[in-house]
Amino acid sequence: MLSRRKLLKTLSSVPVVGGLVGTGLLTPQLLGATVSLPAKRNFFKELGIRTFINAAGTYTSMTGSLMSEEVTSAIVFGATEYVDLDDLQDKVGERIAELLECEYATVSSGAFGAMSIGLAGVISGMDSEIAAQLPDTTGLKHEVIIQEGHNIGYTHALLNVGAKIVTVKTKKEMEKAINKNTAMLWFLNANTDNGEIKYDEFIAIGKKHNIPTFIDCAADVPPVENLFKFTKMGFDLVAFSGGKGIRGPQSAGLLLGKRDLIKAARIHTPPRGSTIGRGMKVNKEEVLGMLVALEMYLAKDHQKEWELWENQIKLISDSALSVKGVQTEIHVPPYANHVPSLRIKWDSNLVKISPEEARKKLMEGHPAIATVGDKETIGITTWMMDPGQERIVARRLKDVLENV
Repeated sequence: MLSRRKLLKTLSSVPVVGGLVGTGLLTPQLLGATVSLPAKRNFFKELGIRTFINAAGTYTSMTGSLMSEEVTSAIVFGATEYVDLDDLQDKVGERIAELLECEYATVSSGAFGAMSIGLAGVISGMDSEIAAQLPDTTGLKHEVIIQEGHNIGYTHALLNVGAKIVTVKTKKEMEKAINKNTAMLWFLNANTDNGEIKYDEFIAIGKKHNIPTFIDCAADVPPVENLFKFTKMGFDLVAFSGGKGIRGPQSAGLLLGKRDLIKAARIHTPPRGSTIGRGMKVNKEEVLGMLVALEMYLAKDHQKEWELWENQIKLISDSALSVKGVQTEIHVPPYANHVPSLRIKWDSNLVKISPEEARKKLMEGHPAIATVGDKETIGITTWMMDPGQERIVARRLKDVLENV
């Protein structure tokens, strides 16, 4: 992995807004375009849309994460000039690959889009006629083998390309399922513990049969190490969401891995039109925003950020525990959304409100607070909050649990 010193040295020569002159992506005469006054209109208020404190996490329904000023400045800058889209993706792909120490990379339309174009590239190679044929896979390798416990709704990204999903439970079943129509082996990192075949065995099977392996790591940042880990481990393709922990554009993502496979994936994307990826367009503003978001994320003090989250979660936990009958559990999910998290439950004989009613009150109060949970618990994270909002959440949560 890049050392912090090496990374900062690298960033001094790449397009981070405010220090981008001379890179070829920003020019001195247009640098002023990166600085814009805050919008005077409150668009959400005009439209009658209520905003809220995000104590839940990076959910698409809640619009993911908030981008930093550096990222939004890069997006605004991207709107000031015309460029060749392929040239921009080529240059940014090379830069991302350099930062993440992998063969190649491209900015995709989210992790879902990365899955679709990744598989499409595996099926077609660099053959534009095959690319135009998809999702009709007649006469083509099109089967994707997945562990049964990894087969979730997001595999529609593979079905959309024309894939046939083949599910297995064991290594023996996987080896037996491989045939002349097998195109790819797909692994869902969030469900690692739901499958018998782990990373090393999975990769080894792929290499043994010369079949590309793909791992979906959509929600697996943090930890930052994951951005390097899976390509170095030997997976041929790796996908990450851009608008979760990296805090890039919500509609963007990263596809990392083997150069030949990503080059093949790119022939399915705009500006080409007669392909299944035409609707998965990533505009120049998103490409720049994704690059800068990644640069900003890599340059963070991750230990300091983790300690902040721990302190915020403890504050909310302590506040909840001050209410008689309440119990809390601080935990960190092992995969996906790997951040300090809080689970809250209580004795309904002492706190006479259901978790569902309490969550409703939090969301309908002022300010509105979004949480997760079920019929038994309320779930809270703080990593998508602005510093200081944890105090508001702690106070409101206590009020809701006490005053029933």
